[in-house]
Amino acid sequence: MAFSLNHFTNFASLLFLFLFLEPAFATTRKLAALVQEQPLLLKYHNGPLLKGNVTVNLVWYGKFSPIQRSIIVDFFNSLNSDGTPSPSVSSWWETTAKYRGGPCNVNLGNQVFDENYSLGKSVKTSYLAALASKAGRGKNPITVVFTSADVAVDGFCMSRCGTHGSGQGEKAKFAYAWVGNSVTQCPGQCAWPFHQPIYGPQTPPLVSPNGDVGIDGMIINLATVFAGTVTNPFKNGYFQGSADAPLEAVSACTGIFGKGAYPGFPGEVLVDKTTGASYNAIGMNGRKYLLPAMWDPETSTCKTLV
Repeated sequence: MAFSLNHFTNFASLLFLFLFLEPAFATTRKLAALVQEQPLLLKYHNGPLLKGNVTVNLVWYGKFSPIQRSIIVDFFNSLNSDGTPSPSVSSWWETTAKYRGGPCNVNLGNQVFDENYSLGKSVKTSYLAALASKAGRGKNPITVVFTSADVAVDGFCMSRCGTHGSGQGEKAKFAYAWVGNSVTQCPGQCAWPFHQPIYGPQTPPLVSPNGDVGIDGMIINLATVFAGTVTNPFKNGYFQGSADAPLEAVSACTGIFGKGAYPGFPGEVLVDKTTGASYNAIGMNGRKYLLPAMWDPETSTCKTLV
């Protein structure tokens, strides 16, 4: 299931029309009201969710620096960490516990490093499950595949920034997710709001919290597809719309990072006084991240941390 760009593109195009064809509608209040009018109900389709203790294996396809890998690893380690200052990554992840089955406790498992591009630099979608199967071991395993900035994946930038799906192992099904580094291919699509968008008003981008637009953009997309993997792993969990193009736990809340968000504006977020970087979540080792809103099944709304 892909984290589609169509939802973002449609809102961006709509915003463009309001701003330039009918200035009377170009207000924060009215645009926000327009978004709020859209019904938001993720139906449960009676399938299994990934709950309890879950092992997350990582596949690094292409070249990532140690610092880049540590930013992503720290994000995973922050999901269930206690004691980090508020607003914390773990408090963002706690919303998944409100879905049927209770909490999902994430434990990092194997890491596979494919720095020699064993499948080349142009990767077909069908290859992703094959890459994921290289590391798919552990209890309730999820394998996340990361592709570096010089790797092209089918549909990347054109229709999606990441995706998740499932494969068949020797003993059982396994879930996997994939996210690519968009910094050299389409940062305006897959690294917004840390890069100017390709559509809509060209407002200055936010400063990325870890000083790496590509990786901080990957964190946003990772949060999106990983939450979808846990709450809709096999196309019969929580989603709205078609099972083949669903709105899921986070993709239903695309573009919302703080209060007052509307198409083209991520909302009110925190700003680091020293670096000027924007963030809304704090993780382990003092990491700061910008995480998208997640649909809260108790309130049927997109929940933000700030």
